[in-house]
Amino acid sequence: MEHHKFIPALKLLVDAEKPGPDAQMLMSRFGRNQIGLEKARLASVLLLLFVKNQQFHFILTKRTSNSPNDKHGGQISFPGGSKDHEDENLQITAIRETFEEIGVEKEQIEIIGELTELYIPVSNFLVQPYIGVTNTIEKYNPQPQEVEDVLEIPLEMLLNESSVKSKNITINKGLVLKDVPYFDFYGHVVWGATAMILSEFKEVVKKIQVK
Repeated sequence: MEHHKFIPALKLLVDAEKPGPDAQMLMSRFGRNQIGLEKARLASVLLLLFVKNQQFHFILTKRTSNSPNDKHGGQISFPGGSKDHEDENLQITAIRETFEEIGVEKEQIEIIGELTELYIPVSNFLVQPYIGVTNTIEKYNPQPQEVEDVLEIPLEMLLNESSVKSKNITINKGLVLKDVPYFDFYGHVVWGATAMILSEFKEVVKKIQVK
């Protein structure tokens, strides 16, 4: 499919019935504990697409490990964060957080749809993922307290089944999670909620022939 036809086709698919939790669970070893969901804090993230070297890419960030209160410190994630009182809706939250974290201006982002919300028990967030598109990004302005690095991942790498692996992952206080599924992007381990959101996105994109 030609580049200019991919985004409209993607928009049509995400506007229709989405794969939902079944697709998310393909990248979850343990399922999702829903205890605390009724008191969850609202948040959103942005899966931002752009064309580089004639291929679609999306953006991930490597979080810093500076804050002891950040339960996801050092992990790979999407730009995003919790909803502020001033935010009219969660879509605005995702766009605002993307600007604050990596410097992409809100005027450069077009939201084309959303994926299925996901509860994250460890931080008590109910996260709404959005899909956006922007023109080629010339430079980033990472927020140094939050973002250690900005990663540009080719869409083809997500679709390549060899990117899906599993390993034992050590988390807070030395707890070892065994045989956790993850995406291997240039040696970066992308797991947990980010991998689950990408899993649903992958299932949507697989319905489109991307060239």
